Amino acid sequence: MSAYRDHAGRPIVAVTGIGLVTPLGVGVEDNWSALRAGRSGIRRITRFPIAHLRTTIAGTVDLPNEDTGAMCSSERVTRYATLAAEEALATAGLPRGAFPGPLMLGMPPVETEWPDRFRLAAKIAPTPPLYPALTEAATGLESLYRVAAFASVGEKLAERFGTRGAPIALSTACATGASAIQLGVEAIRRGEAEAALAIGADGTVQAEALIRFSLLSALSTRNDDPAKAARPFEKTRDGFVMSEGAACLVLESLEHATARGAKVLGILRGCGEKSDSFHRTRSNPDGGAVIKAMRNAIADAGLEPGAIDYVNAHGTGTPENDKMETLGMRAVFGDAAPPISSNKSMIGHTLSAAGAIEAAFSLLALRDQVLPPTINHEEPDPAITLDVVPNVARDAKVTNVLSNSFGFGGQNVCLVISGAPA
Repeated sequence: MSAYRDHAGRPIVAVTGIGLVTPLGVGVEDNWSALRAGRSGIRRITRFPIAHLRTTIAGTVDLPNEDTGAMCSSERVTRYATLAAEEALATAGLPRGAFPGPLMLGMPPVETEWPDRFRLAAKIAPTPPLYPALTEAATGLESLYRVAAFASVGEKLAERFGTRGAPIALSTACATGASAIQLGVEAIRRGEAEAALAIGADGTVQAEALIRFSLLSALSTRNDDPAKAARPFEKTRDGFVMSEGAACLVLESLEHATARGAKVLGILRGCGEKSDSFHRTRSNPDGGAVIKAMRNAIADAGLEPGAIDYVNAHGTGTPENDKMETLGMRAVFGDAAPPISSNKSMIGHTLSAAGAIEAAFSLLALRDQVLPPTINHEEPDPAITLDVVPNVARDAKVTNVLSNSFGFGGQNVCLVISGAPA
């Protein structure tokens, strides 16, 4: 077997660059040191008025010398993704304007947000602000179209970084970031590209999105102590904390990376997905799709479950998700389940960015042989019998990591990531 081909004869996919933007900071090393220390990035919301809201906390990204709160969501997505991609490309030693492959961008759905709707309503006053009148008022406003067009973010990033072909912009709920990585891996495996720029980004910490999640009873209301609010796998968990950020991975075939003398940071060894189409927001309580996604990823990597040393959890902190993930872990690994921890205990749920951010943290766990903790684990849930690496990071021998991403509507993607070859 060629050193550049995997067990199935496909090109091995290497990671040569990582970029990170989260509520913990901008840049890989600042994020990783904070995560290892168990520091929380959750804080009181200052971006918009919070009076009368049930949830008043989130994981917001503060950019230097910018009023991030004045941006619309797609502008924040563009800014976060740009910062993450610039860092990843610098790490990979690739030029910013001539990337040798396509862009795979995972991002949230884009819509006209309330500030723009209010401006349109003011424009047509005293006419009642019904949709026909708002639509007429918006006619010809190219700037509004450019903000709301889903694909425009990908086009801007593709132009900035010189990626090849049409950029792919996709959204698969909370699995979006992992889906972007999977698309990049598959393009390289099929021989369609030598490299791919995979980004997951989200900037939807804004009033309307927060209220929608709140109406679903999905958010934590532990507002008094924001740093203690995100409590994955813990008995008193009461929902996730909304957050934002971005991660970028530079993916290359191992042969391409080796030929140009790039430092390999890790291997994207396996991808698995499975949708259950059970409900618009809930997963099927039998856990079948979650279990199949994990098994598919491990099989795609050419491994057995016992070869997985650590699981980077989806771990949202909602009562239903954490029970479901526990059920899946027991079905896949039996009584010999490896340690599992949730980055969301510190950075919150970054939604469309989560799968990419957690893949990046998985690579760093492999690099430093350290398992990041699940913080705020004060009262164990007797129904969750997993080793959740409670409260304190742990040194450990790590060769293969399974990173789980389970999205609303039963959209599930899992990645198996291995350490760099010796």
